[in-house]
Amino acid sequence: MLQMQIQNINKSKAVFDDIYVSTDPRAYFSVLGALDYMIPDVAESVIRQILAAKTAMQGRPSTVLDVGCSYGINAAIHRFPVNFATLKKRYARREMMQIDTGELARLDRHYYASWPDVGCGTFIGFDASPYAINYANEAGLHAAGVAANLEAHDLSSSEAALIAPADVVLSTGAIGYVTSRTYRRLLNALETTPWVISFVLRMFPYQEFIDLYAERGMVTERLHGATFVQRRFRDEAEFEKTLDTLRAQGIDPQGIESEGVFQAELFLSRPKADAEKAPLEQIVTVSCGRANQFPGRFVQIEDEDGSRTAIEA
Repeated sequence: MLQMQIQNINKSKAVFDDIYVSTDPRAYFSVLGALDYMIPDVAESVIRQILAAKTAMQGRPSTVLDVGCSYGINAAIHRFPVNFATLKKRYARREMMQIDTGELARLDRHYYASWPDVGCGTFIGFDASPYAINYANEAGLHAAGVAANLEAHDLSSSEAALIAPADVVLSTGAIGYVTSRTYRRLLNALETTPWVISFVLRMFPYQEFIDLYAERGMVTERLHGATFVQRRFRDEAEFEKTLDTLRAQGIDPQGIESEGVFQAELFLSRPKADAEKAPLEQIVTVSCGRANQFPGRFVQIEDEDGSRTAIEA
């Protein structure tokens, strides 16, 4: 029943499968960048604060398993002084568009090596796309990477060994594409009970994940009073379907998704003792303002005839 509910919710969203079968990230940055995709940048400061708290508690940097890692964007942003916006500009240059994947990977490897590693942790990639995993590995962003569909089957013994050292599990957009089935299989492979950082679009139910963590003695906290912009809606159909989906679940989109952007909430799950020692509200400070303008975003206008969709220039 829940799986069908997730599938129905996903019908509200635009499909971007094509960008994940490219052998390098140029299409990924071009397509999502055109929609002001920003969740990696928006989430960056919050993730850094959580990783810093985890490091202080255990006395060493974490090993982060990035679920739905695509081409290693989170690893790039958290290991080096770059962001999604600067990488988008890099790949959009005419010279970068003209070279083949092998040459691009070589240049990217040197590009990242030229920056100081800020030491937020070691990253392991996990994604359904082998193309994305292979590229992130080639570019030197991940210590290891696993391409698998855990909705359909278990990890192999070699795949489980690669992710076993992770003590933080991160997702900035995978929830909804994967269910708790994937997370159960990932958690079973880990050597320790991790901290799980999840940015979840408000349209996707999260209770099944909370229940999974509770089975393992973990508690889940939600950061109250803050949402995090993912991207603009691609078109009027996606905008209106998403608002309808939210309302059908009893979630009011007014002033949030009605402003023309997908919004995510932050959940942090971890052992109860860790949560009691350092509550989420104490380790995370959010300083965030809504973007002044998202040119071309879809908004809802209320007038005497009711509500209608418009594009704000």
